Amino acid sequence: MCGRYTLTVDPADLMERFDLSSADFVSTPRFNIAPTQTVAVVLNESPRTLTGARWGLVPSWAKDISIGYKMINARAETLDEKPSYRTLLKKRRCLILADSFYEWKKEAGGGKTPTRLMLANGAPFAMAGLWDAWKTPDGERIKSCTIITTSPNALAAQVHDRMPAILSREAEAEWVNIANDDPGYLKSLLGAYPAELMKTYVVSNAVNNVRHDAPELIATA
Repeated sequence: MCGRYTLTVDPADLMERFDLSSADFVSTPRFNIAPTQTVAVVLNESPRTLTGARWGLVPSWAKDISIGYKMINARAETLDEKPSYRTLLKKRRCLILADSFYEWKKEAGGGKTPTRLMLANGAPFAMAGLWDAWKTPDGERIKSCTIITTSPNALAAQVHDRMPAILSREAEAEWVNIANDDPGYLKSLLGAYPAELMKTYVVSNAVNNVRHDAPELIATA
């Protein structure tokens, strides 16, 4: 599961890293991104644009926006089997931009220790996602997304039994290429990111509270 993450990168650097020429969403440094918030994404549309989407997928057929609370993550292994995701896998994929994610390690005494996982070089990355658009009763169009999770690499497995499907630089372009619609090929892009290219460390319990969003959250505990 991925239930909290960060994106602390300067907006200009973010545009350069993902080769984006336009934006309709202002990305500011965030240290405790949580479900239902608007997050920075790149949809599989042309031209590639930095845009915003609500985290927690609300399918176009949903009767109520509250379904998004149950759809913050989607399992890579069953994307082409679940009715909620099958069509989106073929037609509506996105990059969800981040530079780390948090997981809570269960301790022998029953407590949980918040841990930050990131690339070893500290660079931003793209988590594979699916998106959809839902119309409110008032006719407002709301874009939303879900983060795809996969089996963990050896590093992440020390903390949790799932991790976000972080895409390689090469796979990013393939994931948002609208011409790609073969489920088998798309799922092949969703393996665990190499453990040797990542690092992790313990952070403060302050991250447990979604109201906290400050640089202190990513300091080593």
